[in-house]
Amino acid sequence: MSADRRLHARLLGDPDLLDRFDGRAQLQAMLDVEAALAEAEAEVGVVPASCVAPIRAAADADLYDLARLAKDAVEAGNPAIPMVRHLTRRVAAADPDAARYVHWGATSQDVMDTGLVLQLRAAVPAVAGRLRRAGRAAAGLARRHAGDTMPGRTWLQQATPITFGLKAAGWADALGRTRRQVEAALDGTLVLQLGGAAGTLAALGARGLAVTDALAARLDLRAAATPWHAHRDRFANLACALGVATGAAGKIARDLSLLAQTEVGEAAEGATAGRGGSSTMPQKRNPVSASVALAAAGRAPGLVATILGAMVQEHERGLGGWQVEWDVLPELVLVAAGGARAAADALESLSVDPDRMRANLVASGGALLAEAVAMALAESVGKHEAHACVAAACRRATEEERPLLDVLAEDPAVSRQLDRAELEKTLSPDNYLGASREFIERTLAEVDDDA
Repeated sequence: MSADRRLHARLLGDPDLLDRFDGRAQLQAMLDVEAALAEAEAEVGVVPASCVAPIRAAADADLYDLARLAKDAVEAGNPAIPMVRHLTRRVAAADPDAARYVHWGATSQDVMDTGLVLQLRAAVPAVAGRLRRAGRAAAGLARRHAGDTMPGRTWLQQATPITFGLKAAGWADALGRTRRQVEAALDGTLVLQLGGAAGTLAALGARGLAVTDALAARLDLRAAATPWHAHRDRFANLACALGVATGAAGKIARDLSLLAQTEVGEAAEGATAGRGGSSTMPQKRNPVSASVALAAAGRAPGLVATILGAMVQEHERGLGGWQVEWDVLPELVLVAAGGARAAADALESLSVDPDRMRANLVASGGALLAEAVAMALAESVGKHEAHACVAAACRRATEEERPLLDVLAEDPAVSRQLDRAELEKTLSPDNYLGASREFIERTLAEVDDDA
């Protein structure tokens, strides 16, 4: 995938990974499989040892015309067929006898699947690394702002108070979970594909399993119990994990973009020259990183669904479903990496405004502490009656545009149980944070253990 394929490729993807899935990388991965196959087969006596060096010498992507291979793949039906033909021709130029043993006993899908596994092994750890970066940044925010009280929000309305530290701890927790899921799913894909024409390795005679084990060892992959040409669950599991991780980054980006709204103003991405500006409005400070993470979260579900749809393949080798993965799975890795990178960038540069949080806390006139008053009153009059009483007071406070404290203090049903001093204490946001501090500490402990 060329870095200059589209002008926005580096913005919405991950610049460091763009070349991991380009034509050269794909070709080199397949050539690495071919060279290792010759070495493994020589090791167990299937092919002569003399063929290994010429095949290994020819297994260099820089020796081949990528445009020619791409053109030949149109007629062949997959890139491996012309790759094998061109590799054989080059080996033959140096050693005609060695050329007889190129691609011995394997099929095109063996080489392409295993090559893709090698590409995934090289690229997906970067996704996990971006998620780890984002998680550490979120944990740092949780530590620094553990005591900064802010409005909690449900259904986009103020609810009860929380701390920004608790919000950030939730982000860190989710990022840690999804990163571990990506790592586990990647580990599950690191399996050799070698089955030959129909998954029996009949062309290798009695030494098929020996070749499998030797090749897996050389490529540092696990040998599968059976070839998995038409069983795509490993790739599907990885796709799902990448999709979930991208969604988790998108959730954080949604929170950040809402906190950065002018009318809220509780947090904002770090400002640097030329970043987040507008082509017409000089005052703008747009949440660019959040927009990238949200775009990734919007793109990932369709890619994941496509991989899941491609799982339904026919008999021993599928028709069409396999081809679906060639572009979609690499694209999903790039999307996930871009979303995780953007979330990390936003969190690492985040500017938090506790004073604005405090101002927004009091903007409701105390209404966001209505539950606290209802719970205190319920100890005397019961939960149902207390809830109805406080709800009526909230309505009056809104209609009369008065502080909730004043309305409650004037209500005999309330004042008989709670005097004004008790109401003031109950309506203090800092006194109604529950287990926020403990949740933060538990999360940070897990982050530290996972470091």
